[in-house]
This record gives sequence, C-alpha cells and structure tokens, in this order.
Amino acid sequence: MTDLAIGDKAPDFTLPRNGGGEINLASLQGKAVVLYFYPKDDTSGCTVQALDFSAMGADFEAANSVVIGISPDSVKSHDKFAAKHALTVMLASDEEKTVLETYGVWKEKSMYGKKYMGVERTTYLIAPDGKIAKVWNKVKPAGHAQIVLEAIRAL
Repeated sequence: MTDLAIGDKAPDFTLPRNGGGEINLASLQGKAVVLYFYPKDDTSGCTVQALDFSAMGADFEAANSVVIGISPDSVKSHDKFAAKHALTVMLASDEEKTVLETYGVWKEKSMYGKKYMGVERTTYLIAPDGKIAKVWNKVKPAGHAQIVLEAIRAL
C-alpha cells in the first residue's frame, strides 16, 4: 500500500451501507465526496463527528457533495448507531478492512502502552473529477464538518 496523495485518483470501492444497499465511489463522480474514516460507532468522538455531518447535510448537498462515514463496524451496528442518534449521514461498513487499508487509515495504535490495530481518524475530500483534493489526518471531531464544508466551497 502506497500513501495516497493530493492529486491521486481516489481508489474506487463498493461497500454495504446503513439502511440497506451499497455505496460505490465511481457512481458519485461529478460530485465532491467526503470520505471520513472513523474508529467505532457510538463512541464519543465518532458520535460528535456523525452528528455534525448530519446536522450540516443540507449544506453539503447544496455544495454538490456527498458525505460517507466508513468504519469496520457492521451494517447492523451502523443501523443502530444511525437510529439512536437520528443520523442522516451515510455510513459504510468495511468489516474486511480492505478500503481502510487501501486508504492507509488502518494503523497500529497504542493505548496505555498496549499496541493494537485500529482506524486513525482521517478525512479525504475527493473532487468531482475523482481525484483527491485534500486529506486531514488525525482529525479532531468537534468543528471538523465545518472545515470540510469550507474546503468543498473552495474547490
């Protein structure tokens, strides 16, 4: 896996999503796409991030963009998470971790001296032409949705 960089073509994928059906990146060409990778449904930071993106859904739509949250949680977990918090953002399930690995966000982490593999909170902004326009690494959830929306408006 080589690191993806600004200007690279975003790797295509098809994943199952909350509410049924699938999300296919190539089918979204012509719109800006926000791929936000997050560690786990219904944890504090992930909930803040999903609530912010959901609350600003109309703004993202008005900016001709789509927001997709991706984690290794199951579709069933995503459905519960979305229902509990009335989320409107699309949540894709990558239980096999293939997309997480392709985008370089499945990394070794450390907590209290213990090493484990997990998702490093990262957001990719993909321009309407399918190329990576911006990458945010080690995202702080609060206020992030507004920063991403401003970047889309600047495209």
